[in-house]
Amino acid sequence: MNYNLMQEVSAVVARNHLRRTPKHVREQHQVVDDGPERSILARLILPGHQVEEDPLEELHGLATTAGTQVVGELIQRRATASHGTYLGKGKVEELRLMVEKHKADVVVFDNELSAGQIRNLEQSIGVKVVDRTELILDIFAAGASSYESRLAIELAQLEYSLPRLKRMWTHLSRQAMGVGMRGPGEKQIEVDRRLAQRRIHELKQDLAKVERRRARQVAARKEAPTVSLVGYTNAGKSTLMNAMTDANVEAADKLFATLDTRTRRWQLPNWGMVLLSDTVGFIRDLPHSLVASFRSTLEETRQADLLLHVADASSPNVFEQISAVYTVLQELEIEEKDTLLVLNKIDAIRSPAVLNRVLDRYPNAIPVSAKSRKGISLLVESVGEALGREFLDLVVELDPSDGKMMAYLAAKGEVLSTDYDEHSVHIHVRMPAGAMGPLQKSAKSIRPAGVDRFDDASESAESDSPQSASPAVDAPTEVA
Repeated sequence: MNYNLMQEVSAVVARNHLRRTPKHVREQHQVVDDGPERSILARLILPGHQVEEDPLEELHGLATTAGTQVVGELIQRRATASHGTYLGKGKVEELRLMVEKHKADVVVFDNELSAGQIRNLEQSIGVKVVDRTELILDIFAAGASSYESRLAIELAQLEYSLPRLKRMWTHLSRQAMGVGMRGPGEKQIEVDRRLAQRRIHELKQDLAKVERRRARQVAARKEAPTVSLVGYTNAGKSTLMNAMTDANVEAADKLFATLDTRTRRWQLPNWGMVLLSDTVGFIRDLPHSLVASFRSTLEETRQADLLLHVADASSPNVFEQISAVYTVLQELEIEEKDTLLVLNKIDAIRSPAVLNRVLDRYPNAIPVSAKSRKGISLLVESVGEALGREFLDLVVELDPSDGKMMAYLAAKGEVLSTDYDEHSVHIHVRMPAGAMGPLQKSAKSIRPAGVDRFDDASESAESDSPQSASPAVDAPTEVA
Protein backbone atom coordinates (compact mmCIF):
# COMPACT_ATOMS: atom_id res chain seq x y z
CA MET A 1 0.00 0.00 0.00
CA ASN A 2 1.36 3.42 -0.93
CA TYR A 3 1.69 5.33 2.33
CA ASN A 4 2.45 8.65 0.60
CA LEU A 5 -0.70 8.29 -1.49
CA MET A 6 -2.72 7.67 1.66
CA GLN A 7 -1.30 10.86 3.17
CA GLU A 8 -2.16 12.85 0.05
CA VAL A 9 -5.72 11.50 -0.04
CA SER A 10 -6.11 12.33 3.65
CA ALA A 11 -5.15 15.90 2.78
CA VAL A 12 -7.85 15.90 0.09
CA VAL A 13 -10.43 14.79 2.66
CA ALA A 14 -9.22 17.44 5.10
CA ARG A 15 -9.51 20.16 2.46
CA ASN A 16 -12.99 18.91 1.62
CA HIS A 17 -14.02 19.14 5.28
CA LEU A 18 -12.56 22.65 5.49
CA ARG A 19 -14.53 23.74 2.44
CA ARG A 20 -17.67 22.13 3.87
CA THR A 21 -17.54 24.48 6.90
CA PRO A 22 -18.45 28.07 5.97
CA LYS A 23 -15.79 30.71 6.73
CA HIS A 24 -17.69 32.62 9.39
CA VAL A 25 -18.46 29.35 11.19
CA ARG A 26 -14.76 28.37 11.15
CA GLU A 27 -13.89 31.72 12.68
CA GLN A 28 -16.45 31.24 15.45
CA HIS A 29 -15.07 27.80 16.30
CA GLN A 30 -11.36 28.55 16.51
CA VAL A 31 -11.58 27.99 20.27
CA VAL A 32 -11.66 24.26 20.95
CA ASP A 33 -15.02 23.08 22.30
CA ASP A 34 -15.04 19.68 23.97
CA GLY A 35 -18.82 19.41 23.83
CA PRO A 36 -20.67 17.47 21.10
CA GLU A 37 -21.80 19.15 17.90
CA ARG A 38 -25.34 20.50 18.08
CA SER A 39 -27.44 19.17 15.21
CA ILE A 40 -30.80 19.90 13.66
CA LEU A 41 -32.56 17.09 11.80
CA ALA A 42 -34.45 17.70 8.56
CA ARG A 43 -36.44 15.51 6.19
CA LEU A 44 -38.40 16.08 3.00
CA ILE A 45 -41.27 13.62 2.54
CA LEU A 46 -42.29 13.16 -1.09
CA PRO A 47 -45.48 11.49 -2.37
CA GLY A 48 -45.22 7.69 -2.32
CA HIS A 49 -42.49 7.61 0.33
CA GLN A 50 -42.97 5.25 3.28
CA VAL A 51 -43.69 7.37 6.37
CA GLU A 52 -43.09 5.95 9.84
CA GLU A 53 -45.01 6.87 12.95
CA ASP A 54 -42.10 9.13 13.94
CA PRO A 55 -40.46 10.16 10.62
CA LEU A 56 -37.22 11.29 12.29
CA GLU A 57 -36.83 8.60 14.96
CA GLU A 58 -34.22 6.60 13.03
CA LEU A 59 -32.29 9.70 11.95
CA HIS A 60 -32.25 10.79 15.60
CA GLY A 61 -30.60 7.48 16.49
CA LEU A 62 -28.06 7.85 13.71
CA ALA A 63 -27.20 11.42 14.70
CA THR A 64 -26.79 10.39 18.33
CA THR A 65 -24.59 7.44 17.35
CA ALA A 66 -22.45 9.86 15.34
CA GLY A 67 -21.87 11.87 18.53
CA THR A 68 -24.08 14.90 17.99
CA GLN A 69 -26.62 16.49 20.32
CA VAL A 70 -29.97 16.86 18.56
CA VAL A 71 -31.47 20.28 19.34
CA GLY A 72 -34.20 20.62 16.71
CA GLU A 73 -36.23 18.89 13.99
CA LEU A 74 -37.87 20.04 10.75
CA ILE A 75 -40.14 18.11 8.36
CA GLN A 76 -41.61 19.25 5.04
CA ARG A 77 -44.09 17.48 2.80
CA ARG A 78 -43.81 18.55 -0.81
CA ALA A 79 -44.84 17.26 -4.24
CA THR A 80 -41.30 17.60 -5.63
CA ALA A 81 -37.87 18.46 -4.29
CA SER A 82 -36.43 21.87 -5.08
CA HIS A 83 -33.65 21.50 -7.63
CA GLY A 84 -31.41 24.05 -5.90
CA THR A 85 -32.00 23.62 -2.16
CA TYR A 86 -34.08 20.41 -1.93
CA LEU A 87 -36.42 22.09 0.58
CA GLY A 88 -38.75 24.90 -0.39
CA LYS A 89 -37.58 28.52 -0.02
CA GLY A 90 -39.74 29.12 3.07
CA LYS A 91 -38.48 26.01 4.84
CA VAL A 92 -34.87 26.93 4.11
CA GLU A 93 -35.44 30.27 5.84
CA GLU A 94 -37.17 28.50 8.74
CA LEU A 95 -34.18 26.17 9.00
CA ARG A 96 -31.79 29.15 9.07
CA LEU A 97 -33.75 30.72 11.95
CA MET A 98 -33.69 27.40 13.85
CA VAL A 99 -29.90 27.21 13.42
CA GLU A 100 -29.52 30.72 14.84
CA LYS A 101 -31.92 30.07 17.71
CA HIS A 102 -30.33 26.78 18.83
CA LYS A 103 -26.75 27.76 17.86
CA ALA A 104 -26.51 24.56 15.84
CA ASP A 105 -23.28 23.39 14.24
CA VAL A 106 -24.67 21.03 11.60
CA VAL A 107 -27.92 20.21 9.80
CA VAL A 108 -28.48 16.51 9.08
CA PHE A 109 -30.88 15.51 6.29
CA ASP A 110 -32.68 12.17 6.18
CA ASN A 111 -32.42 12.32 2.38
CA GLU A 112 -29.66 11.97 -0.18
CA LEU A 113 -28.64 15.37 -1.50
CA SER A 114 -26.61 16.37 -4.54
CA ALA A 115 -23.36 18.30 -4.22
CA GLY A 116 -25.02 21.46 -5.52
CA GLN A 117 -27.92 21.21 -3.08
CA ILE A 118 -25.52 20.79 -0.14
CA ARG A 119 -23.50 23.83 -1.27
CA ASN A 120 -26.60 26.01 -1.73
CA LEU A 121 -28.06 24.97 1.62
CA GLU A 122 -24.80 25.72 3.43
CA GLN A 123 -24.65 29.18 1.85
CA SER A 124 -28.26 29.89 2.88
CA ILE A 125 -28.15 28.38 6.37
CA GLY A 126 -24.57 29.24 7.34
CA VAL A 127 -23.55 25.87 8.83
CA LYS A 128 -22.39 22.49 7.61
CA VAL A 129 -25.00 20.27 5.93
CA VAL A 130 -24.72 16.46 5.96
CA ASP A 131 -27.04 14.07 4.11
CA ARG A 132 -28.08 10.57 5.21
CA THR A 133 -25.41 8.78 3.18
CA GLU A 134 -22.55 10.89 4.54
CA LEU A 135 -23.85 10.43 8.10
CA ILE A 136 -23.89 6.63 7.77
CA LEU A 137 -20.42 6.65 6.24
CA ASP A 138 -19.18 8.77 9.15
CA ILE A 139 -20.61 6.31 11.69
CA PHE A 140 -18.98 3.39 9.91
CA ALA A 141 -15.66 5.23 9.74
CA ALA A 142 -15.72 5.92 13.49
CA GLY A 143 -16.55 2.30 14.35
CA ALA A 144 -14.36 0.41 11.87
CA SER A 145 -11.60 -1.42 13.75
CA SER A 146 -10.35 -4.25 11.55
CA TYR A 147 -8.11 -3.80 8.53
CA GLU A 148 -10.86 -5.20 6.32
CA SER A 149 -13.58 -2.84 7.51
CA ARG A 150 -11.26 0.18 7.34
CA LEU A 151 -10.50 -0.60 3.70
CA ALA A 152 -14.21 -0.97 2.96
CA ILE A 153 -15.26 2.29 4.57
CA GLU A 154 -12.40 4.27 3.01
CA LEU A 155 -13.42 3.00 -0.43
CA ALA A 156 -17.07 3.89 0.18
CA GLN A 157 -16.15 7.39 1.40
CA LEU A 158 -13.93 8.12 -1.58
CA GLU A 159 -16.53 6.89 -4.06
CA TYR A 160 -19.07 9.13 -2.33
CA SER A 161 -16.72 12.13 -2.40
CA LEU A 162 -15.35 11.78 -5.93
CA PRO A 163 -18.36 13.28 -7.79
CA ARG A 164 -18.39 16.14 -5.27
CA LEU A 165 -14.77 17.22 -5.76
CA LYS A 166 -15.75 19.73 -8.42
CA ARG A 167 -17.51 21.73 -5.70
CA MET A 168 -14.49 21.85 -3.37
CA TRP A 169 -12.50 24.68 -4.87
CA THR A 170 -15.00 27.41 -5.77
CA HIS A 171 -12.92 29.91 -3.75
CA LEU A 172 -9.92 29.14 -6.02
CA SER A 173 -11.72 29.12 -9.35
CA ARG A 174 -9.98 30.93 -12.22
CA GLN A 175 -10.84 34.54 -12.95
CA ALA A 176 -9.99 34.58 -16.68
CA MET A 177 -10.18 32.27 -19.68
CA GLY A 178 -7.71 31.27 -22.37
CA VAL A 179 -4.26 29.75 -22.77
CA GLY A 180 -1.88 30.64 -19.95
CA MET A 181 -4.72 31.78 -17.71
CA ARG A 182 -5.52 28.49 -16.01
CA GLY A 183 -5.97 29.21 -12.32
CA PRO A 184 -4.90 27.13 -9.33
CA GLY A 185 -8.47 26.04 -8.68
CA GLU A 186 -8.67 23.94 -11.82
CA LYS A 187 -5.25 22.42 -11.18
CA GLN A 188 -6.14 21.51 -7.62
CA ILE A 189 -9.40 19.90 -8.71
CA GLU A 190 -7.59 17.71 -11.22
CA VAL A 191 -4.89 16.77 -8.70
CA ASP A 192 -7.47 15.82 -6.08
CA ARG A 193 -9.53 13.85 -8.54
CA ARG A 194 -6.49 11.96 -9.77
CA LEU A 195 -5.34 11.19 -6.22
CA ALA A 196 -8.80 9.94 -5.26
CA GLN A 197 -9.06 7.75 -8.37
CA ARG A 198 -5.63 6.23 -7.74
CA ARG A 199 -6.52 5.49 -4.13
CA ILE A 200 -9.86 3.95 -5.15
CA HIS A 201 -8.01 1.67 -7.58
CA GLU A 202 -5.59 0.59 -4.82
CA LEU A 203 -8.39 -0.03 -2.34
CA LYS A 204 -10.32 -2.18 -4.81
CA GLN A 205 -7.20 -4.27 -5.41
CA ASP A 206 -6.60 -4.67 -1.67
CA LEU A 207 -10.25 -5.57 -1.03
CA ALA A 208 -10.16 -8.13 -3.86
CA LYS A 209 -7.24 -9.84 -2.08
CA VAL A 210 -9.14 -9.75 1.20
CA GLU A 211 -12.24 -11.23 -0.47
CA ARG A 212 -10.22 -14.11 -1.94
CA ARG A 213 -8.57 -14.78 1.40
CA ARG A 214 -11.91 -14.62 3.22
CA ALA A 215 -13.49 -16.98 0.70
CA ARG A 216 -10.66 -19.47 1.26
CA GLN A 217 -11.05 -19.22 5.02
CA VAL A 218 -14.80 -19.79 4.85
CA ALA A 219 -14.41 -22.68 2.41
CA ALA A 220 -11.75 -24.28 4.63
CA ARG A 221 -14.22 -24.72 7.47
CA LYS A 222 -17.15 -25.67 5.27
CA GLU A 223 -17.18 -29.14 6.82
CA ALA A 224 -19.06 -27.61 9.77
CA PRO A 225 -22.53 -26.13 9.25
CA THR A 226 -22.58 -22.34 9.31
CA VAL A 227 -25.39 -20.14 10.59
CA SER A 228 -25.34 -16.36 10.05
CA LEU A 229 -27.26 -13.71 11.97
CA VAL A 230 -28.60 -10.94 9.76
CA GLY A 231 -31.08 -8.18 10.44
CA TYR A 232 -31.81 -4.51 10.88
CA THR A 233 -29.32 -2.57 12.96
CA ASN A 234 -30.01 -2.68 16.72
CA ALA A 235 -32.38 -5.65 16.36
CA GLY A 236 -30.43 -7.54 19.05
CA LYS A 237 -28.26 -9.89 16.97
CA SER A 238 -25.23 -9.66 19.26
CA THR A 239 -27.35 -10.19 22.37
CA LEU A 240 -28.92 -13.24 20.73
CA MET A 241 -25.46 -14.57 19.87
CA ASN A 242 -24.43 -14.22 23.51
CA ALA A 243 -27.59 -15.99 24.64
CA MET A 244 -26.93 -19.01 22.41
CA THR A 245 -23.14 -19.31 22.62
CA ASP A 246 -22.03 -17.41 25.77
CA ALA A 247 -19.67 -15.57 23.41
CA ASN A 248 -19.60 -12.36 25.52
CA VAL A 249 -19.35 -10.19 22.42
CA GLU A 250 -20.10 -6.49 22.82
CA ALA A 251 -23.82 -5.80 22.62
CA ALA A 252 -24.76 -2.10 22.83
CA ASP A 253 -28.16 -0.45 22.50
CA LYS A 254 -27.17 1.73 19.56
CA LEU A 255 -27.18 1.67 15.78
CA PHE A 256 -24.27 -0.14 14.07
CA ALA A 257 -22.69 -1.47 17.27
CA THR A 258 -21.24 -4.30 15.14
CA LEU A 259 -19.27 -3.58 11.97
CA ASP A 260 -16.95 -6.61 11.74
CA THR A 261 -18.11 -10.20 11.32
CA ARG A 262 -17.63 -12.28 14.47
CA THR A 263 -17.80 -16.06 14.38
CA ARG A 264 -18.13 -18.34 17.41
CA ARG A 265 -18.45 -22.10 17.91
CA TRP A 266 -21.94 -23.16 18.94
CA GLN A 267 -22.54 -26.63 20.36
CA LEU A 268 -25.98 -27.29 18.97
CA PRO A 269 -27.82 -29.98 20.95
CA ASN A 270 -28.28 -33.25 19.05
CA TRP A 271 -26.13 -31.99 16.18
CA GLY A 272 -22.66 -31.14 17.34
CA MET A 273 -20.54 -28.10 16.58
CA VAL A 274 -21.98 -25.28 14.47
CA LEU A 275 -20.33 -21.98 13.47
CA LEU A 276 -22.49 -18.95 14.32
CA SER A 277 -21.62 -15.56 12.76
CA ASP A 278 -22.79 -12.09 13.76
CA THR A 279 -22.64 -9.54 10.94
CA VAL A 280 -23.05 -5.82 10.39
CA GLY A 281 -26.61 -4.59 10.71
CA PHE A 282 -28.60 -3.31 7.76
CA ILE A 283 -30.65 -0.15 7.52
CA ARG A 284 -33.16 1.56 5.24
CA ASP A 285 -31.53 3.19 2.21
CA LEU A 286 -28.11 1.70 3.00
CA PRO A 287 -25.67 3.31 0.53
CA HIS A 288 -25.00 1.01 -2.44
CA SER A 289 -21.28 1.80 -2.33
CA LEU A 290 -21.21 0.66 1.28
CA VAL A 291 -22.90 -2.65 0.47
CA ALA A 292 -20.42 -3.24 -2.35
CA SER A 293 -17.44 -2.34 -0.18
CA PHE A 294 -18.51 -4.66 2.64
CA ARG A 295 -19.02 -7.71 0.43
CA SER A 296 -15.89 -9.35 1.85
CA THR A 297 -17.07 -8.68 5.41
CA LEU A 298 -20.40 -10.29 4.51
CA GLU A 299 -18.75 -13.36 2.97
CA GLU A 300 -19.82 -15.40 6.01
CA THR A 301 -23.44 -14.56 5.20
CA ARG A 302 -23.02 -15.38 1.52
CA GLN A 303 -21.55 -18.81 2.35
CA ALA A 304 -23.85 -19.68 5.29
CA ASP A 305 -26.00 -22.81 5.26
CA LEU A 306 -28.76 -21.02 7.19
CA LEU A 307 -29.67 -17.38 7.86
CA LEU A 308 -31.31 -16.23 11.08
CA HIS A 309 -33.09 -13.00 10.18
CA VAL A 310 -33.43 -11.16 13.50
CA ALA A 311 -36.11 -8.47 13.66
CA ASP A 312 -37.11 -6.14 16.49
CA ALA A 313 -40.72 -7.18 17.12
CA SER A 314 -41.23 -4.25 19.51
CA SER A 315 -40.45 -1.64 16.85
CA PRO A 316 -43.47 0.14 15.34
CA ASN A 317 -41.61 -0.05 12.01
CA VAL A 318 -40.90 -3.78 12.15
CA PHE A 319 -42.52 -4.51 8.75
CA GLU A 320 -40.49 -1.81 7.01
CA GLN A 321 -37.31 -3.03 8.71
CA ILE A 322 -37.91 -6.62 7.61
CA SER A 323 -38.46 -5.42 4.02
CA ALA A 324 -35.28 -3.32 4.15
CA VAL A 325 -33.22 -6.36 5.18
CA TYR A 326 -34.63 -8.45 2.33
CA THR A 327 -33.74 -5.61 -0.06
CA VAL A 328 -30.09 -5.75 1.04
CA LEU A 329 -30.09 -9.55 0.81
CA GLN A 330 -31.27 -9.17 -2.78
CA GLU A 331 -28.36 -6.82 -3.49
CA LEU A 332 -26.03 -9.49 -2.11
CA GLU A 333 -27.84 -12.11 -4.25
CA ILE A 334 -28.54 -14.36 -1.26
CA GLU A 335 -32.26 -13.72 -0.74
CA GLU A 336 -33.09 -17.33 -1.69
CA LYS A 337 -31.03 -18.87 1.12
CA ASP A 338 -32.80 -20.96 3.73
CA THR A 339 -33.89 -18.37 6.33
CA LEU A 340 -35.61 -18.42 9.72
CA LEU A 341 -37.29 -15.17 10.80
CA VAL A 342 -36.63 -14.50 14.50
CA LEU A 343 -38.83 -11.91 16.24
CA ASN A 344 -36.64 -10.59 19.04
CA LYS A 345 -37.39 -8.27 22.00
CA ILE A 346 -40.80 -9.75 22.77
CA ASP A 347 -40.14 -8.85 26.43
CA ALA A 348 -40.47 -5.18 25.38
CA ILE A 349 -43.97 -5.71 23.94
CA ARG A 350 -46.70 -4.70 26.36
CA SER A 351 -49.73 -5.81 24.36
CA PRO A 352 -50.05 -9.35 22.91
CA ALA A 353 -51.96 -7.81 20.01
CA VAL A 354 -48.75 -6.14 18.81
CA LEU A 355 -46.93 -9.47 18.54
CA ASN A 356 -49.96 -11.20 17.03
CA ARG A 357 -50.08 -8.52 14.32
CA VAL A 358 -46.56 -9.51 13.23
CA LEU A 359 -47.23 -13.25 13.57
CA ASP A 360 -50.35 -12.92 11.40
CA ARG A 361 -48.14 -11.73 8.54
CA TYR A 362 -45.23 -14.09 9.33
CA PRO A 363 -46.83 -17.19 10.91
CA ASN A 364 -43.60 -19.22 10.76
CA ALA A 365 -41.57 -16.62 12.65
CA ILE A 366 -40.02 -17.60 15.99
CA PRO A 367 -40.71 -15.13 18.87
CA VAL A 368 -37.84 -14.87 21.36
CA SER A 369 -36.28 -12.55 23.89
CA ALA A 370 -32.50 -12.67 23.73
CA LYS A 371 -32.35 -10.60 26.92
CA SER A 372 -34.51 -12.91 29.07
CA ARG A 373 -33.72 -16.03 26.96
CA LYS A 374 -37.42 -16.71 26.49
CA GLY A 375 -38.06 -18.83 23.38
CA ILE A 376 -34.37 -19.70 22.89
CA SER A 377 -35.04 -23.45 23.24
CA LEU A 378 -37.65 -23.28 20.45
CA LEU A 379 -35.18 -21.36 18.27
CA VAL A 380 -32.43 -23.93 18.89
CA GLU A 381 -34.83 -26.74 17.98
CA SER A 382 -35.88 -24.92 14.80
CA VAL A 383 -32.25 -24.36 13.79
CA GLY A 384 -31.58 -28.08 14.26
CA GLU A 385 -34.56 -28.98 12.08
CA ALA A 386 -33.51 -26.53 9.37
CA LEU A 387 -29.92 -27.77 9.35
CA GLY A 388 -31.21 -31.34 9.29
CA ARG A 389 -31.97 -30.88 5.63
CA GLU A 390 -28.21 -30.68 5.08
CA PHE A 391 -27.21 -33.45 7.51
CA LEU A 392 -26.71 -37.18 6.98
CA ASP A 393 -27.54 -39.88 9.49
CA LEU A 394 -24.97 -42.61 8.78
CA VAL A 395 -23.35 -45.79 10.05
CA VAL A 396 -19.66 -45.71 9.19
CA GLU A 397 -17.42 -48.78 9.27
CA LEU A 398 -13.78 -48.05 10.07
CA ASP A 399 -10.64 -49.97 10.84
CA PRO A 400 -10.19 -50.07 14.66
CA SER A 401 -6.71 -48.58 14.26
CA ASP A 402 -8.02 -45.52 12.39
CA GLY A 403 -8.08 -43.22 15.41
CA LYS A 404 -7.62 -40.14 13.26
CA MET A 405 -10.92 -40.70 11.44
CA MET A 406 -12.72 -41.53 14.70
CA ALA A 407 -11.56 -38.19 16.08
CA TYR A 408 -12.66 -36.50 12.83
CA LEU A 409 -16.18 -37.88 13.20
CA ALA A 410 -16.38 -36.75 16.81
CA ALA A 411 -15.21 -33.25 15.86
CA LYS A 412 -17.37 -32.74 12.78
CA GLY A 413 -20.56 -34.48 13.80
CA GLU A 414 -22.41 -36.09 16.69
CA VAL A 415 -21.46 -39.69 17.46
CA LEU A 416 -24.61 -41.48 18.63
CA SER A 417 -23.18 -44.97 19.21
CA THR A 418 -20.01 -47.00 18.68
CA ASP A 419 -19.93 -50.82 18.22
CA TYR A 420 -16.85 -53.01 17.84
CA ASP A 421 -16.51 -56.41 16.25
CA GLU A 422 -13.49 -58.57 15.46
CA HIS A 423 -12.28 -56.57 12.45
CA SER A 424 -14.14 -53.23 12.41
CA VAL A 425 -15.70 -50.46 14.43
CA HIS A 426 -19.22 -49.31 13.44
CA ILE A 427 -19.98 -45.70 14.31
CA HIS A 428 -23.50 -44.24 14.12
CA VAL A 429 -22.96 -40.54 13.43
CA ARG A 430 -25.03 -37.53 12.36
CA MET A 431 -22.84 -35.16 10.35
CA PRO A 432 -23.00 -32.42 7.70
CA ALA A 433 -22.91 -33.55 4.09
CA GLY A 434 -20.05 -31.14 3.42
CA ALA A 435 -17.75 -33.16 5.70
CA MET A 436 -18.01 -36.38 3.68
CA GLY A 437 -14.84 -35.86 1.61
CA PRO A 438 -12.18 -37.24 4.03
CA LEU A 439 -14.58 -39.94 5.23
CA GLN A 440 -15.08 -41.46 1.79
CA LYS A 441 -11.32 -41.93 1.45
CA SER A 442 -10.83 -43.79 4.76
CA ALA A 443 -14.04 -45.68 5.58
CA LYS A 444 -14.52 -49.37 4.83
CA SER A 445 -18.20 -48.72 4.18
CA ILE A 446 -20.81 -46.01 4.66
CA ARG A 447 -24.55 -46.62 4.78
CA PRO A 448 -27.61 -44.67 5.89
CA ALA A 449 -28.66 -45.37 9.47
CA GLY A 450 -31.57 -47.80 9.65
CA VAL A 451 -30.47 -49.74 6.58
CA ASP A 452 -29.41 -53.27 7.55
CA ARG A 453 -26.03 -54.57 6.53
CA PHE A 454 -25.80 -57.08 3.69
CA ASP A 455 -26.89 -60.57 4.67
CA ASP A 456 -24.40 -63.44 4.79
CA ALA A 457 -25.32 -64.71 1.31
CA SER A 458 -24.66 -61.30 -0.23
CA GLU A 459 -21.40 -60.98 1.64
CA SER A 460 -20.33 -64.46 0.40
CA ALA A 461 -21.20 -63.57 -3.16
CA GLU A 462 -19.20 -60.38 -2.86
CA SER A 463 -16.24 -62.22 -1.38
CA ASP A 464 -16.10 -64.43 -4.50
CA SER A 465 -15.94 -61.41 -6.81
CA PRO A 466 -12.59 -59.98 -7.98
CA GLN A 467 -13.46 -56.56 -6.54
CA SER A 468 -13.57 -57.97 -2.99
CA ALA A 469 -9.79 -57.67 -2.72
CA SER A 470 -10.22 -54.08 -1.49
CA PRO A 471 -12.89 -52.76 0.91
CA ALA A 472 -15.92 -51.32 -0.84
CA VAL A 473 -17.17 -47.87 0.10
CA ASP A 474 -20.89 -47.39 -0.49
CA ALA A 475 -21.98 -44.06 -1.90
CA PRO A 476 -23.77 -42.04 0.75
CA THR A 477 -27.48 -41.52 0.43
CA GLU A 478 -28.87 -38.17 1.50
CA VAL A 479 -31.68 -38.21 3.99
CA ALA A 480 -34.61 -36.10 2.87
